[in-house]
Amino acid sequence: MSMEIRFAEESDLPALTALINHAFKVEAFFIVRDRLIPEEALEYFRKGRFLLAEEDGGLAGVVYVELRGDRSYLGLLSVNPELQKTGLGRRLMAAAEEFAREMGSHHMDLTVVNLRTELPPFYRKLGYTENGTAPIRPEMVPRVTQPCHFIRMTKPLGKG
Repeated sequence: MSMEIRFAEESDLPALTALINHAFKVEAFFIVRDRLIPEEALEYFRKGRFLLAEEDGGLAGVVYVELRGDRSYLGLLSVNPELQKTGLGRRLMAAAEEFAREMGSHHMDLTVVNLRTELPPFYRKLGYTENGTAPIRPEMVPRVTQPCHFIRMTKPLGKG
């Protein structure tokens, strides 16, 4: 098996959207509708970069990075459910952090929905710490079926 991580191109949007939605099916207990629709994927693409992990020519994982100067934002970490717990998520995180560091960011920020209780411990193992909460974004309110909020987490990236 050969794993390659590369930046997405606009032609990758349908495949990465499908993978994200497949990986985020675990959120069906509190969110109605796919996690990402094509119009949202295009908006993310215009504001930031998607890193893709390909294995033997197939899409295995994806993560989104938005450069915001000293602080960058990471989101939509998605690994094909068949490949979860193989370390691919960690590899994608490391690639995203290295990219942000190379572009001058000193911190990486992310948010997780409080109902996904398995996520903060995962990110803590990667060096992230909680630093507050935030309300669900207004565009998400009609899609959620339970009260929830975001947990903000951050990690210092240090020097490259």
